[in-house]
Amino acid sequence: MILTNTNAPTPLELFQAGLELTHLTVEAHMVITMRCLGWWGLWAVPPEENHVMVGEKLSGLAEAVEAAQRAIWRGDRPDQVATAALQPIRVRTYENSSRLSQHGVRPVPKLRLTL
Repeated sequence: MILTNTNAPTPLELFQAGLELTHLTVEAHMVITMRCLGWWGLWAVPPEENHVMVGEKLSGLAEAVEAAQRAIWRGDRPDQVATAALQPIRVRTYENSSRLSQHGVRPVPKLRLTL
């Protein structure tokens, strides 16, 4: 008996799923970098950024789990389930990177050295 899966993903669909993951990775890296620079005083971030950073984690995770569960219940393929789970997180990383990049580099005060 030969098993054939007519619902297998095409190479393009797998590539698109990988591209979504790549976008998520790049945006998350940008957000982490800008927040770390903000802690060090090198990037202008709003004062409430630490609260936003902590508060978004649980709601983002809940939305991702819910999206993945809905995709599983629909009978979607694993690549579609992964893409559905990544979508709410990608929305947040995109919003964060856009918001934080608008603030820009904080001007560093000039040091005066007196001898």
